[in-house]
Amino acid sequence: MSTNPSREPGLSIRLDTMWLAGILRVDQIRRDTLVSLVATWGDDEAREDILRQLDALAEAVTSPREGELDHLIEAVEDAAAMDDAEVRIDLAAALRLRAELDAVIETLGRFNPAAVARLPHQREEAA
Repeated sequence: MSTNPSREPGLSIRLDTMWLAGILRVDQIRRDTLVSLVATWGDDEAREDILRQLDALAEAVTSPREGELDHLIEAVEDAAAMDDAEVRIDLAAALRLRAELDAVIETLGRFNPAAVARLPHQREEAA
């Protein structure tokens, strides 16, 4: 695990250890997923359905076929009545994430600055 330079690592964008890709971290999504699963767990019928879906997913993980994992994950989400994996961010977080993303883009584009120059720049478009 690499060091995360963000002042809020639970919602951040950073470089991977090889500086070849960016990593988006959103701990709130995992938290909400687990809370949603456990909230539904109290209903005996729902718990049995969740367990069936988790068992099917566990089987598929050993030898997944094309599209199978996505379908089985959706089945678990449906059984647990999970909402979409979304996180609301305020202006301060959006600006911080943009700065972190800009730093990641600058590093990722270090060997191909011409490609970065051809990309639309939101700051310029907003003007």
